[in-house]
Amino acid sequence: MKTGSLVILLLTYNEEKNIEACLDSVAALGAPVFVVDSFSTDRTTDILRERGVAFVQHPFEHYAAQRNWAQANCPFPEPWVLHLDAGERATPELVRWIENEFDPEAAPNGYLFSRRTIFMDRWIRHGGHYPSYHLRLFRRKHGHCEAKAYDQHFVCTGRLETATKGADILDQVAENLVRFSTGHLRWALIEAVERLSRQQPAGEVEPRFWGSPIERRRWLKSVVFDRTPLFLRAFLYFLYRYFLRLGFLDGAPGLAFHFLQGCWFRFLVDSAMLEIRLRQKKTGASLRQVVLELYGEQVAQTIPIG
Repeated sequence: MKTGSLVILLLTYNEEKNIEACLDSVAALGAPVFVVDSFSTDRTTDILRERGVAFVQHPFEHYAAQRNWAQANCPFPEPWVLHLDAGERATPELVRWIENEFDPEAAPNGYLFSRRTIFMDRWIRHGGHYPSYHLRLFRRKHGHCEAKAYDQHFVCTGRLETATKGADILDQVAENLVRFSTGHLRWALIEAVERLSRQQPAGEVEPRFWGSPIERRRWLKSVVFDRTPLFLRAFLYFLYRYFLRLGFLDGAPGLAFHFLQGCWFRFLVDSAMLEIRLRQKKTGASLRQVVLELYGEQVAQTIPIG
């Protein structure tokens, strides 16, 4: 990798347990790191200061807005950006790929990397969860994050390529079930509201079965999953992942992950949609008013409503 070609962008909020491992995983690249913190109340910013990492604090609206703000306000001039979360790590294979194979001048406009999901210290290899490709490295003037509150992807104009097999991003899903459950509860409410809000955009990723891996996932969700009846789809999705896509080979941690993330979470989204619809039918109130009444101001203000 040529010096001065790449900057690494990170988002943080109370990541004192993760941020050092994330920074250590990319240290060998020698690339500048820019962090946008959402006013952490733990030692996250202290750690960043101790390590001399450039950071600013900015109010969090949703991930897409925060990622795009970070990219637009990054003080480093490098033409390529690599987006990571604090709970993610660059694998040694990914670091070697960037060092030895990534050519910022002859390259296309972006690269897709697969993500390795780690749950209860187990790499979830099955259930359609690996390989699972995501666009994370691209020319900053050609790419951005699509304006969706949930299930957002980076989009990039021009040609994309897939990085060498094994050059993955390692994703530590959650440190324990409490954090996993509370995080997914919030995501369930966000997705439920986004689905019910007619003003929310459908996203910029084109749903195409024969397209890129990201476009194919969007097609399966919008054309197959979204058209399946509420609640039934959560159970069918779990059965599809656990049996047809061999999720049972991930052992006991895999059973917990595929059920919680593939069934419980999806059932929770549908339950929230039902609860909100019933309250709207009963009161005739707007979506914003119902969300405020049901979940309170502290929760409602974290959920973007069109």
